[in-house]
Amino acid sequence: MDLSVIIVSWRVKELLFECLKSLYQHANGLDFEVIVIDNDSGDGTVEMIQENFPQVKIIASQINLGFAKANNLGLRQASGRYLLFLNPDTKFLDNALLNCVRKMENDGQIGVLGCKLLNHDLSLQPSVRRFPSVADHLLMIFKLHHLLPLKNYFALDFNYQHSQQIDQVMGAFFMVNRSALVKTGNWDEGYYLLFEEVDLCRRMINQGFKVYYYAEAAVVHYGGQSFKREAFNLKKQWIFSQSRLRYVKKHQGLYAYLLILLLTPISLLFSVFAPKNVR
Repeated sequence: MDLSVIIVSWRVKELLFECLKSLYQHANGLDFEVIVIDNDSGDGTVEMIQENFPQVKIIASQINLGFAKANNLGLRQASGRYLLFLNPDTKFLDNALLNCVRKMENDGQIGVLGCKLLNHDLSLQPSVRRFPSVADHLLMIFKLHHLLPLKNYFALDFNYQHSQQIDQVMGAFFMVNRSALVKTGNWDEGYYLLFEEVDLCRRMINQGFKVYYYAEAAVVHYGGQSFKREAFNLKKQWIFSQSRLRYVKKHQGLYAYLLILLLTPISLLFSVFAPKNVR
């Protein structure tokens, strides 16, 4: 099989319906399958899929597994040579899937491929970043990135009109070469949410594979719709902080980890008491 599309969904039934509808409309020329892992949405997502998309494989979890663990659950059911980890708040406009698969077939060194992401009004959505430095972490802990834009980390100088090798790509559209994933290892389930795609991109590069931005394909991404439903800011900050700590410990050394660990309570305090525009 050419491609397995793996979608982790949580309480975005309507957006998932549009995502699946557009996917089946624009996947011509591919032998593919779709696997949806529902993270205990409780909103009728499973029933909607059964009624409208009976060809989709459904894994209905009784708990919210998070992103990495749910992806691995779908991965164990997948049979494609290439794997697309896709957010449910995305929408296809053309034959982006076929173009991306062909690009990966033509360059076996690409381990991860991301395409151009568009906002709902079809304007460009930034989706490429460089790996964060320890200094970047510190500036974000003290919320100074609102005053001192992190030009390198956020890749503010990146040209989205040109395909090129990069550090990391957003996990909303995350196509993976299965053979590269076998050598690199699956998603790290120590991450509940956030930083898991940064971790996987870094491990891919460490194994000698390329992370690649492909400008010739584009999809609409509505952006963070599941996470927005978690309204309590401190909880979001706690999840982010735990993921950041794991990433720093794995990839940036013990001293950096201890420093960020000691400063994490400050970051949590800022999330509660700082003005909304600097959280």
